[in-house]
Amino acid sequence: MNSESKHLVLLRHAQAEHGALRDVDRTLTIDGRHHAHIAGERLVAAMGVPDLVLCSTAVRTRQTWQLAAAGMGEISEPEVRYLEELYGADVTELLDVLRAVPESVTHLLVVGHEPVTSAVAHLLAGPGSEDAALHRVRTGISTAMAAVLAHEGPWSDLGPRSSVLTHLVSGREGG
Repeated sequence: MNSESKHLVLLRHAQAEHGALRDVDRTLTIDGRHHAHIAGERLVAAMGVPDLVLCSTAVRTRQTWQLAAAGMGEISEPEVRYLEELYGADVTELLDVLRAVPESVTHLLVVGHEPVTSAVAHLLAGPGSEDAALHRVRTGISTAMAAVLAHEGPWSDLGPRSSVLTHLVSGREGG
């Protein structure tokens, strides 16, 4: 990777309860809380600390980030932006958000929802992507799972097949 290398991690929120009156208010289950913490431990080991975190404003994504951050341990505090547009975003809307990320950011973590998380990972995955990870994002990713991509060049150049899907990270046991 050269000096223009970027690392993009697209993390699906951990498992959430189904009992809330509004979908946006759903909270994490006990298992989901545990998986989010493990995801943070595994993400920091796999790709380091994010410079910037973009997180949906849904309760379950906010909780996922907070628990993942705790799992990352004593890290420098990344900038965190809670964005309403990530809740319910489609592929085009998420790509627009990613393309607007400042160039000073080299490690970006996005905490969001399905099906857009896996759809964007699949769209961005180009030559050299890991086969098993590519197959998995094509069919959807589990809760507390992240697609890790490498991108050469500016964020504004993100587009179809512009990155390499290097692997998946799961917060679930055995994942």
